[in-house]
Amino acid sequence: MCNHACMVDTADPDSLLSPVVRAARDELQNPRLLSDRIAVGRALWRELVIGFAAQLGDLKMGFTQLAALYAVGGAETLTVADLAERIGRTPSGTSRIVTSLERKGLLERTEEVVDRRQRTLALTVRGSALLSMVDRSRAEQFLAVVRPLPIAERALVAMGVAALASRAITRRGGLRKSGS
Repeated sequence: MCNHACMVDTADPDSLLSPVVRAARDELQNPRLLSDRIAVGRALWRELVIGFAAQLGDLKMGFTQLAALYAVGGAETLTVADLAERIGRTPSGTSRIVTSLERKGLLERTEEVVDRRQRTLALTVRGSALLSMVDRSRAEQFLAVVRPLPIAERALVAMGVAALASRAITRRGGLRKSGS
């Protein structure tokens, strides 16, 4: 037998939300508080970007090079032309980026069996390891901001990340576009 504590009013969707989630929702509906949250979000973003730039400097790597590694690592097969389109660069400029990444041992070009004029791109073990290191560093920087929050607020962040992971990310690891 269920007592009143386990009853849920299905007519009232708010009854499914915890008090912390309801409070967060109410804050987001307040324009002044929303403006404050946007300012905090900008400060967080600024710190993440600065940390990211510092890490790229330590790695002696440019943002476009890193973007190329992520694009190649997130695709089944890419040619230089495909990569150029994906990162918004010219094929000749992208070819120079790929050559630089090959020299660093992060990418490799492989001749296609069907069309030997085509070369597909793949991450090397070293390239995959570099992306894993970058991912860990960015996650640690994000967690350093989240850890000092009160437990209830950390739970909200965790819920938001879980919602993104389950609803905003495709099976292949890309972001879902609006309308898809």
